[in-house]
Amino acid sequence: MLANYILSVLIWLPIAGGVALLMIGDGGDVKSSQARLMRLTALAFSLLTFLASIALYIGFDNAERGMQFVERVLWVDAFNVWYYLGIDGISAPLILLTTFITPLVVIAGWDSIKTRPAQYFSAFLILEGLMIGVFSALDGLLFYVFWEAMLIPMFLIIGVWGGERRIYATLKFFLYTFLGSVLMLVAFIWLYVQTDSFDLLTFMNAPIGLMAQKLIFLAFLIAFAVKVPMWPVHTWLPDAHVEAPTGGSVILAAIMLKMGGYGFIRLSLPIVPDGSEYFSGLMIALSLIAVVYIGFVALMQKDMKKLIAYSSIAHMGFATLGMFLMWWIVADTGAGLGMSGAMVQMVSHGLISGAMFLCVGVLYDRVHSRQIADYGGVANTMPVFAAFMVLFAMANAGLPGTSGFVGEFMVIIASFKANFWFAFLAATTLVLGAAYTLWMIKRVVYGEVANDNVAALQDLNAREFIVLAILALSVLLLGVWPAPLVDMMNTSIEQLLLQVGQSKL
Repeated sequence: MLANYILSVLIWLPIAGGVALLMIGDGGDVKSSQARLMRLTALAFSLLTFLASIALYIGFDNAERGMQFVERVLWVDAFNVWYYLGIDGISAPLILLTTFITPLVVIAGWDSIKTRPAQYFSAFLILEGLMIGVFSALDGLLFYVFWEAMLIPMFLIIGVWGGERRIYATLKFFLYTFLGSVLMLVAFIWLYVQTDSFDLLTFMNAPIGLMAQKLIFLAFLIAFAVKVPMWPVHTWLPDAHVEAPTGGSVILAAIMLKMGGYGFIRLSLPIVPDGSEYFSGLMIALSLIAVVYIGFVALMQKDMKKLIAYSSIAHMGFATLGMFLMWWIVADTGAGLGMSGAMVQMVSHGLISGAMFLCVGVLYDRVHSRQIADYGGVANTMPVFAAFMVLFAMANAGLPGTSGFVGEFMVIIASFKANFWFAFLAATTLVLGAAYTLWMIKRVVYGEVANDNVAALQDLNAREFIVLAILALSVLLLGVWPAPLVDMMNTSIEQLLLQVGQSKL
């Protein structure tokens, strides 16, 4: 029975937990028994969701080409809209990433959130369910509902618990992402008129003319490019990251940015393959601009969160590069390598960026500053923390043996098979990434103790150590043994390449 409804459990269990937290409340005193019950409830629901995702992983068949764990119930009869769920090897790793990161965010905010903690944890649990809904939905209208609904809890997370300019940042985040998504809805409606269905699998098999494919691709591009975000529609991200609380930055970087990449893979490539091929050169150009230009922008940052935010844009540029290389590669192995590298890069970036934002959060909780100039010599007073931060920085720079190297290496090899200059420009991230990351580490972690605030720092407590240790192990495990992740998605990527290779003209 659980296998038949596992996706609904993963979606609605955390949402039910979020509602339960609102009913429990925080009691007004962070040390009250009611506040403790609320936090334990938040952790319990997030861990139960993670355990359910482990059951999903155990029951997942790597050799299956079609959708698995399918649920289909008529939702709106008049418009042939279905509550239609299913996953493959592309969506399953992202669901696992979502359920893995959320409990860590709950633990990380255990004591640091003083204002309305019940609503804070509730927003994250509801957001978790909605994000899993996006990765599971196989009906276009259901996909759109989950896609837009997840903006609401993140809007509140930034707007209520953010920094001084939180209202500006959250409005900018909402307007950019909402307005871009409206065009995706227009594309869905056009496809519905043509097929009398919102079924995404029906969209993939529907014959569509070249001009219509181009327009649909552009509609999807605007929606997904904002979410990734790609240059030049990336400007909302640094503001959102800087003003968001630590947990908001972690979820934003680790999960929500992956929505854009997932949209390209799930919708753009299989539904409009000829349109995707037509604009593949543009996508590669925009991706390489993100890798190179944004890398230089990151070098100029004085705020740690802004530096990591720009780093995220550059690393996600690697993912979109890998997705659109297939038309420039003659050998099929190269095309699959680029797509696999894009997927590995998205999962790896979720772990590394989340860890780096948590590290910044640890320092901010103690010093209440994100400015690089306010630190120096942190390793002298926080040696355990410094070891973790240096490890994550090395992973962010693509050090072999960490997860950051695997995806980038696969995409660079695929780029070589396509064009030497693609590979040359993509490989500059190994230099630029090391430059801006090590620049930050040198000034924050190493050297003499810079001031009294650094001198008074205390090392990680048990809660912080557990969170960073789990992420460190994950980064190293994926770096030295990426086979389980690659095996999980290989068959689905092969099926995707077959679909994309068949022209609809």
